[in-house]
Amino acid sequence: MSEAVVSREPVVAGWFGADPQPHLIGAKCPGCGTYVFPPRVSDCPNPACESSVLEPVALSRRGRLWSYTENQYAPPPPYIAAEPFEPYALAAVELEIEGIIVLGQVPHGVMAADLKVGMPMQLEIGELVDGATVYMWAPAATTPADSSPAAGVRPSGDGS
Repeated sequence: MSEAVVSREPVVAGWFGADPQPHLIGAKCPGCGTYVFPPRVSDCPNPACESSVLEPVALSRRGRLWSYTENQYAPPPPYIAAEPFEPYALAAVELEIEGIIVLGQVPHGVMAADLKVGMPMQLEIGELVDGATVYMWAPAATTPADSSPAAGVRPSGDGS
C-alpha cells in the first residue's frame, strides 16, 4: 500500500463530533419529537406531523446491535481501500434513547464472528485508510457508561 496523505477530516462534515466525547449529530422535530439521522433542517419525516422544521441535536452514544454484516469485497471508487483489501464488518445499531437505527463501520479487527444481535455497542471515532475520520460502532463494555448525548454538546456542523 502506498503512503496516503492523512487528512484527519471527517468523511461527511456535520454528521458527528468528538468533543468532549464522540457523538452523532442528528435532528429532532420540535412538534412531534421524531429523530432523524443524518441531520437535516426541514420537513419532519413523520407522516402524521406537518412540521417543516428540524432542530440539530446530539444523539445517544450507545445502543444495541440490531443487525450486522461483513464486507468481503472492496467497494468501488471513490472508496479508498487498503491494498490488499481487508474485510470489515458493518453494524446497524438501535440508539438507546432515540430508538432510530444508524448504520456504521465496526473498528478494524472486529469481525462478524465477534458480533451478536442485541449486544451493547458504543460510538467511537476511527480513521479510514486515507486518514479521513468516521464514526464507528464498537462492542461496548458490559457495564454501561453514560449513554446520554454528550453533556453540553452543541452540534457544530463541522463534523469535529
